[in-house]
Amino acid sequence: MFDKILIANRGEIACRIMATARRLGVAAVAVYSDADTGARHVRLADAARRIGPAPARDSYLRADALIEAALASGAQAVHPGYGFLSENAAFAEACERAGLVFIGPPAGAIRAMGSKSAAKSLMEKAGVPLTPGYHGDDQDPGLLAREAARIGYPVLIKASAGGGGKGMRRVDRAGDFDAALAACKREAAAAFGDDRMLVERYVLRPRHIEIQVFGDSHGNMVHLFERDCSVQRRHQKVLEEAPAPGMATGRREAMGRAAIDAARAVGYVGAGTVEFIVDPDGTFYFMEMNTRLQVEHPVTEMITGLDLVEWQLRVASGEALPPDLRPPAPRGHALEARLYAEDPEQGFLPAAGRLRHFAPPPAAPWLRLDAGVDEGDTITPHYDPMIAKLIVHGADRREALARMRQALSACRIVGPPTNLAFLSRLVATPSFDQADLDTGLIEREHDRLFAPDAAPPREAWLLAALAEMRHVAGAAPPGSPWRADGWRLNTDAATVFVFSCGGHRCEVSVTPGPGTMTAVLDGSAVSVGLRGEGPRLEAALPDRMLRAEVYRDGARRFVYGEGTAWTLALVDPLLAWEQGADTGAALTAPMPGRMAAHLVAPGARVAAGTPLLVLEAMKMEHTIGAPTDGRVKAFRFAVGDSVNDGDELVDFEP
Repeated sequence: MFDKILIANRGEIACRIMATARRLGVAAVAVYSDADTGARHVRLADAARRIGPAPARDSYLRADALIEAALASGAQAVHPGYGFLSENAAFAEACERAGLVFIGPPAGAIRAMGSKSAAKSLMEKAGVPLTPGYHGDDQDPGLLAREAARIGYPVLIKASAGGGGKGMRRVDRAGDFDAALAACKREAAAAFGDDRMLVERYVLRPRHIEIQVFGDSHGNMVHLFERDCSVQRRHQKVLEEAPAPGMATGRREAMGRAAIDAARAVGYVGAGTVEFIVDPDGTFYFMEMNTRLQVEHPVTEMITGLDLVEWQLRVASGEALPPDLRPPAPRGHALEARLYAEDPEQGFLPAAGRLRHFAPPPAAPWLRLDAGVDEGDTITPHYDPMIAKLIVHGADRREALARMRQALSACRIVGPPTNLAFLSRLVATPSFDQADLDTGLIEREHDRLFAPDAAPPREAWLLAALAEMRHVAGAAPPGSPWRADGWRLNTDAATVFVFSCGGHRCEVSVTPGPGTMTAVLDGSAVSVGLRGEGPRLEAALPDRMLRAEVYRDGARRFVYGEGTAWTLALVDPLLAWEQGADTGAALTAPMPGRMAAHLVAPGARVAAGTPLLVLEAMKMEHTIGAPTDGRVKAFRFAVGDSVNDGDELVDFEP
């Protein structure tokens, strides 16, 4: 076993690898960019070394800086994690030349599977079933369009060197093909430096099932069951589970054999994942092989009792896999939910900002939290906006699902927008509850997941007002006339609070009294006894008890109670403008990024919703449309320019 390793990554996966290294007595060296100087993975490491400025291309994607850091620290091996250089054959070779062990597969296996087109040709020779499509080298746009017509719509355009949903579009009509191809090429070139594409038949209502494989340098190869990763947004996974619901033993073994055949075809060593698209009739097709540890590997660990990172280290140090590594059958059921800083209501737009409060669910034997940040840390716009992964285990899927709902409802996050409430709604949908899974589940359940501007319940407004009253009362010293419970001339000492949420507003009047408060909401008065400290509230109403936690962040109030969460805005009546009022014709950047494309010419007259430009941020493209009918007078940034959060992008005339 190694004495010291360098982890060539950041965030959640770097912290995850360190946990195993520490348990095995292996020292872990972290690397960090200027944006990550005080990051959690740096704080947890035994040692840490700076590798460059914030942009990934100047730090985490610099093989020379990583190798220099490893050698200077005395590390014997490099663990690449996932993302960044984890599937870069040249980096694996550079490590070997420097005398460092690359904790991953041989460079040849990475190279063979790194090109989706080449990998599919290799899999065809190995007898692994493939999705019908075009995987050739000729990248003429006209040829690709003709191949799409031959395959038959809908088709899926995919970056040959891609992954993580980048450079990927579903196309339903021939008229949309050229624009989708151009967007995929731009995104792939920016993310992978390679804009080659392949075109495949889009399987309707497919499931995305992957097989975890593990090989050693002694010729042993095993599969560790499957994971269902069908629940996705923007072709990126949101929820994963193992084993796959409804998986028959015969089909599991057939997919396992195909996965092992795929891995053996490239001389695979270490942890890898073979991904399949599965037709509703059970037919499965090879999609790609990820030559690294997957984000969702914890659900496999839960149902096997194995530590996959430990076995990565053991195999990389020359150990052989034991013949009884794999249990005879999956043990129970596991679910994983990815917590992201993003806004589901805005097309899952990535977000950035400081985590002012982050409280995961209480510890439990069946619960695991893999986090990349702590309370007070900042989600930077430079990298993936993952906050943490919640993983639960149960005796069966029903128990695991109940525990996931419990864990999500107990989680508290205050700061940038997150997908926490969305995940809670997602695991409660009939489709997910009944394991009616496919990659279009989020679209199918859209009406349940994205309710049309539903108003918060009366309890949410009431709790926010009571919390605000308590805060105002505690802000002034006892006896001060400025306390909320102070004197009034010829009237009751009532304080009025106005809140908004989406298009809804509510006014709550609160009058303190001896032992109780009186709140007036929608013309109805209720007597409330209030207890609790900090963010916790316990409101005793005449007919029931309300318990909640209310957190403050600027004008926002986060109300967590009874398994639901609401974000309200406190409206200041003294402000000259009204919250949510029309901001005019300005089109501003929702986050830092780079201007990727102008989609109309200056001077063009456009209808509301017409795509105007493409902003590249957090490794994804985001199309910004016209807010109303009008004319594009000018673009304020050229293609390729860097853009800051809030910058005005377009001179737009309504």
